[in-house]
Amino acid sequence: MRYRIIIRILGLLLIFLSLSMLTSLPFSFYYGENDFQAILISAAITLSAGLLTLINKQKKEELRPKEGFAIVSLGWTIIAAFGALPFVISGYIPSYTDAFFETVSGFTTTGASILNNIEALPHGLLFWRSMTHWIGGMGIIVLSLAILPFLGVGGMQLFKAESPGPVVDKLSPRIAETAKILWGVYILMTFTETILLIFGGMNLFDALCHSFATMATGGFSTKNASVGAYNSSYIDFVIIVFMIAAGSNFALHYRILKGNFKEVLSNSEFKFYLSIIFLSTVIIMIETLKNHYQNIFDAFRYVLFQVSSIMTTTGFVTYDFEKWSIATHMILLVLMFIGGCAGSTGGGIKVIRVYVLLKFVYTEILKLLHPQAVIPVKVGALTVDKKIIANISGFFILYILITVLGVVIMAFLGLDYPTAFGAVAATINNVGPGIGLVGPTENYAHIHSAGKWVLSFLMLFGRLEMYTFVVLFAPGFWKK
Repeated sequence: MRYRIIIRILGLLLIFLSLSMLTSLPFSFYYGENDFQAILISAAITLSAGLLTLINKQKKEELRPKEGFAIVSLGWTIIAAFGALPFVISGYIPSYTDAFFETVSGFTTTGASILNNIEALPHGLLFWRSMTHWIGGMGIIVLSLAILPFLGVGGMQLFKAESPGPVVDKLSPRIAETAKILWGVYILMTFTETILLIFGGMNLFDALCHSFATMATGGFSTKNASVGAYNSSYIDFVIIVFMIAAGSNFALHYRILKGNFKEVLSNSEFKFYLSIIFLSTVIIMIETLKNHYQNIFDAFRYVLFQVSSIMTTTGFVTYDFEKWSIATHMILLVLMFIGGCAGSTGGGIKVIRVYVLLKFVYTEILKLLHPQAVIPVKVGALTVDKKIIANISGFFILYILITVLGVVIMAFLGLDYPTAFGAVAATINNVGPGIGLVGPTENYAHIHSAGKWVLSFLMLFGRLEMYTFVVLFAPGFWKK
């Protein structure tokens, strides 16, 4: 383990973070609010910490897998630690525990909040809160690979450690080019959604913040009532389209831009993803039409929005879904765990893993009927390697074990079972709103400080695909 390389890259990430904080200043000055000093001081502290690590020059070297895992896991934790400074120094979130929770929730695109009155925050802090979503959505490490080629090290290990999904989809032979392509698509889609939301009546500030949250599948809104505050079917459907797009593989968007529609339409994961959204929407519509909505259009609008929001782990809300039946809650919980597609900004287990596991179970059943048959697991025309199936199975078991452990800990800290399970499910899957006392009209402010730290690290576990973070605790990881 070459610690100098790790420290140097972490320092470069802090320098990038300090520059990102400064993007909030124009909104502080425009609205004439008092948060610009806190943002400047926070940026200066972060920049200073980053510069201190660059004293010793480092020759260009390829990162080893262990160093890639360490940089990504430690990087996200340190970035959240420094990213919380504007909230603490400004005094709007005086508790560092609360500020760290809010910032981790932003960078991991979870959207869980401890704020009781979001609209009381000045615009500079609100923009920084949304910016944590946006740079965390595509990944701050991937962003660095795209715009900071002077990192001085090979980037494939970082890309592998941070990219969501069982396999990494390289669009270009050079990893920096892949990162640039992904970020180019991300920026284009964010810009497009912002323009469409402005046409729907949002001002530029709100449109930017909601586009950041949508494309990152984060869910931080500038309104206490989330997207429901606008009560606009146009805005709802614009956000639905972009949530579904953000929850699908960004490599597919690139292929659409290249005119390769056939490959997108034949993609097994994408078709399975859309099928789950469609079937869940139909089932919940049938259930809610009886007691909650007067017509099919309202049922379709609110149910599709909430299904898309939960499935993509965005966490926006237009209706208090806790008023729906217990059966619909169970469906939404399942959607939380499934999550978005591999290569998307969504959280959860990922659609492709669930798809492969279901195919694997099906082939095992067929083998019971035909013991001598050789039946491969296929995704489309491709045969899935047994190593990938083993990796996915191990990931699934680890995911369930950490979820169960998290629920037990939160129950010990005083939460009732529905709230404990809802809080853990919503944070480890990077969703935001859960069930019980952390439902769509509640927040996480009432949770014990120790519980907030537990949930903060569950967000990191979920965002970094479990193995990336868990491997740091292996006894042999730090040994030579």
